Amino acid sequence: MKIAGMIMAAAAALSIVGTSALAQHTRTGMITRIDRISGTITIRDMPDGTTGANTGAATEEFKVQDGARLNAVHAGDRVTFAVSDTAGTKTITKLDKADAVTKIDKNEKK
Repeated sequence: MKIAGMIMAAAAALSIVGTSALAQHTRTGMITRIDRISGTITIRDMPDGTTGANTGAATEEFKVQDGARLNAVHAGDRVTFAVSDTAGTKTITKLDKADAVTKIDKNEKK
């Protein structure tokens, strides 16, 4: 009986860990507002791959787990971020600037 109880406890612990890992989603978006005092950031979702598809994209406000990360970004920056939903609060756990899109100058063609 003790072994069965230990197995059930281990399974329950793994399901909790698995649930929190699945709760994180990596997303891409553009920062529209930063509130460094309250530690929140507003990001407009950017759909993957489709040019011009960002019209009508959802804008959401998130808490930032580490407020120091806000010093490296500004409104208008494209970012990739991971969100964890804990007790109904969406919190950014990872925030990185996305690679800039470069334009090719027509004069540079050879």
